[in-house]
Amino acid sequence: MTVGSQVQGMLVSLQSIEATLTSLALKSNEQEAREAFHQGALKTRTVIQEILKRKGKIESEEPQYQQT
Repeated sequence: MTVGSQVQGMLVSLQSIEATLTSLALKSNEQEAREAFHQGALKTRTVIQEILKRKGKIESEEPQYQQT
């Protein structure tokens, strides 16, 4: 498994986590829980964006990691 495919797998997992947190925030009846889930989703989104930047850098610097 290449670094590129590992990073892509991690991104898919993080996107799933973000979606789950967002769903929980929408479904929760308790304000404090809603806010906690929402904040978790926002932080996860920030991590996703940073990893996407890093993935682009990896692929531009190391062409062998590009997925075909």
